[in-house]
Formats: sequence, structure tokens, C-alpha cells
Amino acid sequence: MPIKVCVFDAYGTLFDVAAAARIAAAEPGHEALAAIWPRLAEDWRTKQLQYTWLRAVMGEHADFWQVTQDGLDWAMEAQGLSDPDVRARLLALYRELAAYPEVPDMLAHLKSDGFATAILSNGSPDMLDAAVASAGIGGNLDAVLSVESVGVFKPHPSVYCLVTDHFGCERAEVLFVSSNGWDAAAAAAYGFTTVWANRKGEPVDRLTAEPDYMVSDLTTVPELAKR
Repeated sequence: MPIKVCVFDAYGTLFDVAAAARIAAAEPGHEALAAIWPRLAEDWRTKQLQYTWLRAVMGEHADFWQVTQDGLDWAMEAQGLSDPDVRARLLALYRELAAYPEVPDMLAHLKSDGFATAILSNGSPDMLDAAVASAGIGGNLDAVLSVESVGVFKPHPSVYCLVTDHFGCERAEVLFVSSNGWDAAAAAAYGFTTVWANRKGEPVDRLTAEPDYMVSDLTTVPELAKR
């Protein structure tokens, strides 16, 4: 069955989640951040994801902006940072993350080839709207789908169901792309054809399903969609 819809995770897949810490660290007055920003960015992302999983298991949902703040607070404390102005700046920058360089042309290519395109993200609608607008990619997206519609984070199956419900398509007609190996694996178990954007060259997760394709960036996604 040919692919009709190409769906992307947002944070870490289309948008560079390390950009907020990297940009803030280069600004005057943030010398303390400049010395430790890579570790802070890594801790922030790790805790952000861990809190989504834990909240899903505990049945205590909060929107992604809350877990983003909670993750940052943990990361800052772990690095001995307590400056409220640094915290505010990091959060402001997170709402306007840059897209990875290949993203605009890749999405335009998919649209010119006749594919429907969408985001499926843990992000709250206001966060996603801000990031899409900042990156200037809204014109090449047909939908921006948030887990807030179902009140639980990935990898719950009801999240992936948002795609088939929205587009009225079969699972086999969806190509799903994520930079998270666990997300790509869960989507594969759901029945999507999946692409893992393995930007860090990590091992494949030991789960019940594996991604169909593994790439180092998103440049070849249009080619994969036509296979």
C-alpha cells in the first residue's frame, strides 16, 4: 500500500532542542551557562522525556510546557544554576526553536510530490504553533496534531491513532519520522512505516518492533516515502 501521509515528531526531529541552551550560552552575561550548556541541554531533554513517560504511567497528565519547565528546573539545579533570568531566557528560546537546516526543503519536496504532511507531537498546541511559526514551515504542513487531544503522552497507541483519524487513512499509508528510537519503534508496532532520524548514531532500542529505516538526517525522507 503506497504512502499517502508523512508525519513527523517535532522536538529533536524537526526542531533543534539544543538550540535554546546553545544560543543563550553565547549571549553576554551568561558566562556560567557557557561553561556547561551541552550537559544542561542533555539533562533538560532527558528529564523532559522521562517526565512524560512517568506521568503517562502514573495517570497524572500535564501539558508539555509544564514538563519542559520541570525538566529545565532539574537540569539547572543539577548544574548549580539558579539565575531566574537565565531560566526565563532559556524558556523563551525554547518556544522559538530553529528547524534543522534540511527541514524546509524536505517538507517542500514532500508537498510537491503530493504527500500530505503533519506533525504529531507531545508538544502543547501553543508551543507547536509558536515553533512552526518561528521556523516558517507552516505553509508545508497540513496538520499539527498534539497529544493534548487525548491527554496522554507518546508512546500510548491513542496518540498514533490521531493520525489515522485526522486523515481518514490506513496505518500502512503513513510514514512516521522521529529522532527518538523508542517513538519510531512504537509507531512501527502500531502499524506505520517508520523512519528513525538517528542523529547521534545510537544503538537500536530493544523493543517489540524496530524502525523500518534509519537515517542520519531528514534529507532522504522524500525518497523513502516513494518506495
